[in-house]
Amino acid sequence: MTLKTLENALDMLSYFTTDNPEWGLRDLAREMEINHTVLHRILKTYEKKGYIIQNKKTKNYELGLKFLEFTSVIKHKMKLSEFIQPVMKELASAINETVFLTLQDGDYGVTVEIAEYEQQLKFNVTIGSRTPLYVGASCKTIMAYLPEEEQLEIINKGIKVFTDKTMTDKEKLLADLKDIKEKGWSYTRGEYSEAVFGMGVPLFNTSGRIIGSVTAAGPIYRMSEEKATETLAILKEKTSIIQQYFNKFGNLYN
Repeated sequence: MTLKTLENALDMLSYFTTDNPEWGLRDLAREMEINHTVLHRILKTYEKKGYIIQNKKTKNYELGLKFLEFTSVIKHKMKLSEFIQPVMKELASAINETVFLTLQDGDYGVTVEIAEYEQQLKFNVTIGSRTPLYVGASCKTIMAYLPEEEQLEIINKGIKVFTDKTMTDKEKLLADLKDIKEKGWSYTRGEYSEAVFGMGVPLFNTSGRIIGSVTAAGPIYRMSEEKATETLAILKEKTSIIQQYFNKFGNLYN
């Protein structure tokens, strides 16, 4: 296997997302801009090892259960559930909304922990969800603390529009990121999902570099100005407790 083939093989995995959980061979080859014969060999290699499966009805390819093994290994290493879930559950109960932990993975934020409150209507997010750093409170909170050259590099790769509230203007987005960093938190309304608010607070590693965020989210109609002030105070308080975990184990994210 050449270095280029290995790069294509690893890059291919990033195309399997919650929005696009399965792909046809030619559609994926077109999206990746590579030869479909080359891609077919890559897919069959993954399939042989159990990392990719082919849907017998649609003939499309999907991620295999083999990847769950890695999820278990990573969560065990980080001990996130043991230390953080109780705090997140307290937070979700205190503000009556969904709370999730997002960690940076390249140009994306990945949801790694979720705590939900028993509301009839709630914000749907799943563990493993990957979202571009330029959209939504959880990810923009992270992006705001990146060096400007990294921010520009991400923006210049192109911005996908999720709703009519998604920021697409480079200068406005950069100004918003600067404002988030100055305030120390982010608040968005309908940027990633229609009619959904997000309120995020940053998390740092032991070197002081941004690594993630803790975010509260739910239907916009439930977030009045008075409740937003109360929610932010509780979110900051509980996030400071979670930050203590990263102060202790943050060397895993250097």
